[in-house]
Amino acid sequence: LCEVEDSGLPDLEPLMGELKALATGRDTATEYEDIIEKILSVIFYPALCNPKKQHNIHAGRKRIDITYTNESKSGFFYWLSMHYPCPLIFVECKNYGKDAGNPEIDQLAGRFSPSRGQVGLLICRTIENKNLMYQRCIDTAKDQRGYILALDDEDMIALVDAYESDSEDQDFKQLMALWNKLIE
Repeated sequence: LCEVEDSGLPDLEPLMGELKALATGRDTATEYEDIIEKILSVIFYPALCNPKKQHNIHAGRKRIDITYTNESKSGFFYWLSMHYPCPLIFVECKNYGKDAGNPEIDQLAGRFSPSRGQVGLLICRTIENKNLMYQRCIDTAKDQRGYILALDDEDMIALVDAYESDSEDQDFKQLMALWNKLIE
């Protein structure tokens, strides 16, 4: 809408304030998902479009928190589409007060398919042991069950900072660095 209305870029600071103030836990999981969708929809546009929340698959037996259509024409998501199946990018949001573990990795991996795509983001409030989380994501990739980039609130802050520095940059260097860890 900013392009059509020729207005300034969306101000993400209020959303980041909401994110930081939001309590962890099941009671605020929907609010967390809403905030993450709004932030990612701004940052990843125009590469990722048409966010669909609570996207049902397998006749409603499984659900994906947020699904984006990969419409990228340049940058990280374009490069990804040239080398890996990712017509859709899946996002799972975990508003936990503790680290996500194997069940959360397996949940997201269970949403992948050759036709839908095999790339997703696992967004968590905190990842205390990032090395262990990345190793879990690497294990999933090595087992050919898909590619998961795990991000926490600190990573979201870094993505917003990078966007605010250069909103046109679609290279997402932070994501590429994580991707390189994933496929080494």
